[in-house]
Amino acid sequence: LSAMERDLKLAPGQAEARLVNEAEAGTRAGMLRNTLGDRFAGAWVSGATSAELTVATTDTADTAAIEAQGAKAAVVGKNLAELRAVKEKLDTAAVRTRTRQTPVWYVDVRTNRVTVQATSASAATAFLTTAGVPGEEVGVRVSSDQPRVLEDLVGGDAFYINDQARCSIGFSVTKDDQQGFATAGHCGDPGATTTGYNEADQGTFQASTFPGKDMAWVGVNSDWTATPDVKAQDGEKIQLAGSVEALVGASVCRSGSTTGWHCGTIQQHDTSVTYPEGTVNGLTETTVCAEPGDSGGPFVSGVQAQGTTSGGSGDCTNGGTTFYQPVNPLLSDFGLTLKTTSAATGTPAPQDNAAADAWAAGRVYEVGTTVSFDGVRYRCLQSHQAQGAGSPASTPALWQRV
Repeated sequence: LSAMERDLKLAPGQAEARLVNEAEAGTRAGMLRNTLGDRFAGAWVSGATSAELTVATTDTADTAAIEAQGAKAAVVGKNLAELRAVKEKLDTAAVRTRTRQTPVWYVDVRTNRVTVQATSASAATAFLTTAGVPGEEVGVRVSSDQPRVLEDLVGGDAFYINDQARCSIGFSVTKDDQQGFATAGHCGDPGATTTGYNEADQGTFQASTFPGKDMAWVGVNSDWTATPDVKAQDGEKIQLAGSVEALVGASVCRSGSTTGWHCGTIQQHDTSVTYPEGTVNGLTETTVCAEPGDSGGPFVSGVQAQGTTSGGSGDCTNGGTTFYQPVNPLLSDFGLTLKTTSAATGTPAPQDNAAADAWAAGRVYEVGTTVSFDGVRYRCLQSHQAQGAGSPASTPALWQRV
């Protein structure tokens, strides 16, 4: 809480109130998203304590339903699916053209448009022309910032790859009987060996994806034990309870082996970022600072895992922007179970569409997904990996009976 007060310039007591409000807002936003269907255009929180929830819709007639949930209605021109379709055109264009002059693009739900960050207006225009996207559909933010991945080739804490590069441990995970941790994909290739902060043998990269995504996981030897702990401020530890995705505008904190514990807010999800090594899609942009060596470290909101540090610009002296790889896609892609205060080890349920729709612990559920549990149908309100002690019947913040 003290780091949130420091980095977000909050008064005593506001940080705690903010976390409570953000957790509650996520449930209301999920319920309204399911109610609005294809008219939904995004949701975000605002204010010093995140007390105001705004939900965007394309239909004025939805205003009463939104306000009945204690939220502010924003009537806009495009729904979320339409905005994502525009961004997908830019993602496709980035595969066939260089985008170093347009390194970042994303869906900005607060302005109801896709935004491109470019070094100049002409660079943005050229990128949009290549993508076949009309200029009036996209906002342009001119900036000289050039995101970079945040690994380091100097000694320090955390873990080392092939006795050279240094990155930070993200979250403890399990797969069958194998323990390990999630980290950034750019930190190492499959088969790369790792040593710990104490230079003792640690493990091996089991899988890694970069660019495209920025995710990896390391399987560790029997000398290391997976825990739900994340290092926080002044030697304190946070114990993770799950991986419920936070809303735009919510507070988020990061731990890293170079700069320690810093906090900020979520600017937007589903952000595409071009690094010198290539483009990574599906990242989340934040106002949290980070520096080389912090890569792979955990982002958390309250006691919920959010993602692993990917890259950014700036530093923790002057401030900056940092992107993280969301944790739920990482868990789903690699078939991992997040180590939490309630999670049991084991193999998550298959993530393909052909799987039975019965709820299962370990499965990653997206907003809007429907499941059956004890003969009752439920719809997911917030993206998360299901925990063993968190069935739909016992977690109304995550599931709505239908």
